[in-house]
Amino acid sequence: MTSERKASGRKPSEHTTGDRANTTTRSTPGGGLAIEGPSYSPGFWLWHATLRWQRQVAAVLAPLGLTHVQFVLLSCAWWLNDHGLVPNQLELAQQAGTDVKMTSQVIRKLEAKGLIERETDLEDTRARRLRITPEGTKLALRAIKQVEQADAAFFRPVTESGASTASVTALLRSLSETPEGPG
Repeated sequence: MTSERKASGRKPSEHTTGDRANTTTRSTPGGGLAIEGPSYSPGFWLWHATLRWQRQVAAVLAPLGLTHVQFVLLSCAWWLNDHGLVPNQLELAQQAGTDVKMTSQVIRKLEAKGLIERETDLEDTRARRLRITPEGTKLALRAIKQVEQADAAFFRPVTESGASTASVTALLRSLSETPEGPG
């Protein structure tokens, strides 16, 4: 029986959802670190929440014939076009937060489905400007509505506990925009 099981009465693989203000670490006789365990790690729970959210979004997008990344790029292209902008692939990737090469591959798939058109940029003939088609607009709007409903359901426990959607969004945005520091 491991020392963790002796101390807690549970197997090392079992976890609880207990809440502690401070996670303590100490050295073990073997030189490693003994920590409270993954149930006390915000990153561990963010990982699980992200996986659950991704499964729920994928489930609402599947009947529409879109993957999650296709949805993100299609909806970002729609939003930019709707606001008078005709982005190139780099600008769309920056808006969506996606890898440029992957964006190019996904855009080709969306183009093959007739949802996006690529046209040569008159100022830079190497670049392609992206315009959403009427069919792409219809699908983007349907998908956005479905994903927003899935988001509302997913975040309902947080908003019902008193947090506003704006405050949850601000928190997540601050986490995503915080510059990465040294490892």
